[in-house]
Amino acid sequence: MTKTIYHMCRRAEWEAAQAAGAYAGSSQDEADGFIHFSAAAQVVQSAAKHRAGQSGLVLLAVDAARLGEALKYEPSRGGQLFPHLYGRLPVGAVKWVADVPLDGAGRHVFPVLED
Repeated sequence: MTKTIYHMCRRAEWEAAQAAGAYAGSSQDEADGFIHFSAAAQVVQSAAKHRAGQSGLVLLAVDAARLGEALKYEPSRGGQLFPHLYGRLPVGAVKWVADVPLDGAGRHVFPVLED
């Protein structure tokens, strides 16, 4: 599977996670029982589907190898395998964080992504 996986959240949620040492996920993650992630090839479409038009978001690039057995790849949209974390995301597993602004058409502008 991929080495780097991605999660979008509100900046305030990430700042709270930094203070706590771990990220518990968004309200949607909590309702589903796991933290939703995407691979580089999936994250743009995931953002368009689940975060369309939302501002104030950050993209977390996470080292998948640091998550251990709590990370599961499960079928979702169109049968694609998506990474799901069953547990809290340790802040130390996050490789980098980037703002994800909106362009003039209301689409998210992503940094260069790595696999």
